[in-house]
Parts: sequence; structure tokens; C-alpha cells
Amino acid sequence: MKVMVVAPHPDDETLGCGGTLLKHKAAGDEIYWLIMTNISGEEGYDEKKVQDRQQEIEMVAGEYGFEYIFKLDFPTTKLDIIPRNKLINSISKVIDRVKPEIIYLPNRNDIHSDHKITFDTAISSVKTFRCPFIRKLLMYEVVSETEFTPPLQNNSFIPNSFSDISKFMDKKISIMNLYKGEMREYPFPRSVENLKALATFRGATAGIRYVEAFMMIKDIW
Repeated sequence: MKVMVVAPHPDDETLGCGGTLLKHKAAGDEIYWLIMTNISGEEGYDEKKVQDRQQEIEMVAGEYGFEYIFKLDFPTTKLDIIPRNKLINSISKVIDRVKPEIIYLPNRNDIHSDHKITFDTAISSVKTFRCPFIRKLLMYEVVSETEFTPPLQNNSFIPNSFSDISKFMDKKISIMNLYKGEMREYPFPRSVENLKALATFRGATAGIRYVEAFMMIKDIW
């Protein structure tokens, strides 16, 4: 089975479904990583920071065992100024190349505009008549993005699919720690304690120790 995660930024794949990706890999599935944005010197980032980020991506990819990383290299935090048809065409080309059966997408209502636009353009790229090979579409939640969405009814993340990641929780955290500067001490949202707290909270709903929760958009079986 081919599985793809669409990440607005490097680290979203791990925060949102890192344990589930490890679980897919352990089951013998092929996993692919599509990263929408990147940092560059042209956007004002220090050269060392740019090099360090690329090294982090390679290290993270090695830990997961991705078959391939697709870097679209759009400027981070600026997806809102990129023409939508350009984003859709770029995503569509990757999906058509891989032909994944399962795709994980960011939550459509996350507070970060890159997350919202990634969802909107990705969902436009996976219409059934264009991609009949896709059997499952799921939205993942990302700490510090999903929970900070204004608490309005139509913004709610209400999971209806639960992945047992109890065997993979420790490795998920170790992978997240490869992203230098992204994890901090509690009560910062991206802390070891908070990642475990969310997995524990979602797990309590499913009667499991640690869980990653999703909103199922499509499930054909």
C-alpha cells in the first residue's frame, strides 16, 4: 500500500501523524512525504539556518524510511500569495506520480494560513474522477495550530478515526527532537509533555494508551 503525508512545513508530518507513518512503515507500506514549503536565502533566512533545515529533513526522512521526499519549495508563510492553480498543479503532479491509496492532510481550519491553503489546494487535487486510486483521505491535527483556531462550531476538529501509536510514541518524540528549536519546555505547546498529553487524551476516547486522531474525509472499502 502507498501512503502519502502532505505537510505544509517540515515537522507537521511528525506532529500530525508521525506515529501512524511509523506504523505504516512497520506494516510494510510505502510512505511518501510531500512538503509544500521551504526556507531560502532569497527569503531572508541565514545560510546556516537553510543548510541546517535541509539536513534535518534528510535525518527525519531517514528515521521514517520514506520512499521519496517531494519538496515543492514554495516560500514558507507565503502560500497565500501563490496562485492557487500553481499550487494545485504542483500537488496533482506528485499525486499522479505516486498514486497513493491513503493521504494524510492538515486540518482545514488550522490557524496557520499555510495549513489552510495546503488543505484547500490538496483537496482540489484529489477528486475521485481524477484519482480513483485514493481510498482514504484523513485530516490530522497539529499542536499549536489546530487548538488555537477560534472556538467556533464550524472550526472544530472532531476526530472519528483513531490510530494506536503506543509502540511508536517514543520514536515520534525522538524524531520531533531532530527539528532543532521546534520543541521547548512545557507549557510550550510543542513539548514532550504536551505531545504525550494529546496522545493520551485522544487515546482515552479510544481506550488506548497513545493515539493519533484524525477526521476521516473519505473511506472507500
